[in-house]
Amino acid sequence: MRVVKFVVLAIIAVLLIMVALANAQAVTLRLLPEAMGGFLGLTWAVTLPMFVVILGAVVIGLLIGFVVEFAREHKHRAAARHERREREALEREVGDMRRSGAATGKGNGNDIIALVEDGSTPARRAS
Repeated sequence: MRVVKFVVLAIIAVLLIMVALANAQAVTLRLLPEAMGGFLGLTWAVTLPMFVVILGAVVIGLLIGFVVEFAREHKHRAAARHERREREALEREVGDMRRSGAATGKGNGNDIIALVEDGSTPARRAS
């Protein structure tokens, strides 16, 4: 599996290098169109190689997707966290009941504890 991972990463690296070499010409990115930028006094512009613009757009798209997915799954993580806390509380309660049964000398005399421990009922244990 590790070899497959490295092969896939090598293929991706070769493809990215090919895209970079094929799109090395410089492009100018402007914040606003020239006419509107002159009117508002905002003439911010930067000149970059085209592959930087392409890869930057891909990275920004991935980041936006990750943030949206993280926000979308929030309710599932919250529900899992709530269920985990509830399970831990119930496990503590069962442990307390076991300890209190052992302290009183009843052992497995408590039918509810017997159900939780091994799924047996008093009738099954007696036989």
